[in-house]
Formats: sequence, structure tokens, C-alpha cells
Amino acid sequence: MELTTWLTYVGVISALIAFPGPVALLCMHHGLRHGRQRALATVIGGATASLVLMGLSSLGLGAILATSELAFTFLKGVGAAYLIYLGVQAWRAPMTAASMTGNAAQSSQPIERTGTRALLWRGFTVGISNPKDLLFFGALFPGFIDLGASQLPQFAILSLTWLAIDLTTMSSYATMGSGIGRWFRSPRRVKLFNRTTGSLFIAAGGTLAASHR
Repeated sequence: MELTTWLTYVGVISALIAFPGPVALLCMHHGLRHGRQRALATVIGGATASLVLMGLSSLGLGAILATSELAFTFLKGVGAAYLIYLGVQAWRAPMTAASMTGNAAQSSQPIERTGTRALLWRGFTVGISNPKDLLFFGALFPGFIDLGASQLPQFAILSLTWLAIDLTTMSSYATMGSGIGRWFRSPRRVKLFNRTTGSLFIAAGGTLAASHR
């Protein structure tokens, strides 16, 4: 792969990954609620989902979704329902300041801690819930692969580059969420945060449900 092709690819995916989507929102949400270090599990889960989608796309499943309306509609419905479920959960989350990691020391109330495995799984399921990503990878990668050269090394370079930028960007979202924790030391602001993120998840689910291939 030529350096100019790779640099173009880096520029394209950097802009795409940086644009906030459901995974970025979840990383920020978990960064605020659980702290930056624990939210890294969410980041890794989302990045793992991207790698799985890349692999599935390379196996031709992206092409199947592009031609099968039934398969696309089914997977789209599952993904939309899951995002809406996350939105409802966010709306119903505790409204006490003690529910935020940064304020734990200010309250004697017990705090329910979400395990690292659960955070990783949440990141993975949100990342893999959008069937349009399969179509996206199926459309993106061919434009940067030289069909006259060995394709496996090129695919590996594209995937690892995506992984590095994805991990860096989503970690920044988690850090951002953790950094604004000091602004949520009152139940009213916690409630506003929960309702805002919940509404965004529900909106993302509704957008996915109404989308077309």
C-alpha cells in the first residue's frame, strides 16, 4: 500500500470516527458515571465490535445485507430496539449525585458498581448493533485496496489503522466524560444528564429504525 493512499485513508476515517455516534455517546456516558479507567472497557468493547464487522464484511456479509431486504430489516430492527432500550435505561438511572463516580466520597449511600465485563459487553453490543456499518466497511475498504497486490496485508493495515484511531478517539470521549464529572454534583444535573443521554440513545434508535440501505 502506497503512503499517499494510507494517509488519505487516515484522514477519511479520522473524520468519520471523531463524529459522535452511539458508541462515542456511550463512552462519554460511562466515563462520567464510572470514571475514565473503567470506561476503557467500553472503549475496547466498541473497538472489538468494529473489528468483527470488518471481518464479516470481508467475508461478504456486507454484500448479503446490501441485496437482502429481509436480513437488513431484521438486523436493523434488533439494533434500533437495543439503542432505544439503552435510552430507557438511562432515563431510569439513579438521579442522585452519588451515582457519579467523582461524587462517591460525598455520600454514605451504597453505590452499585458495574463490572468491567459488563461495560465491555455494553460497548461491544452498541458497536455491533448497526447493520449499516457492515455496508459501510464493505464500501470503504475496496477504495483503498490495490487489487493487483496481496490483499490480506492491505486489509490488516486498514483494520489496525482503524483500531488505533478508534481506540484513541473513543478514549478521548471517555476522558471527556470523566472530566466533566465535577459539573454533576447535584441530583438535578444528574437527572438532566440521564435524560439527555437517554433521549440521544432513543433518537439514535429511531434514526436507525427509519433508515434505508
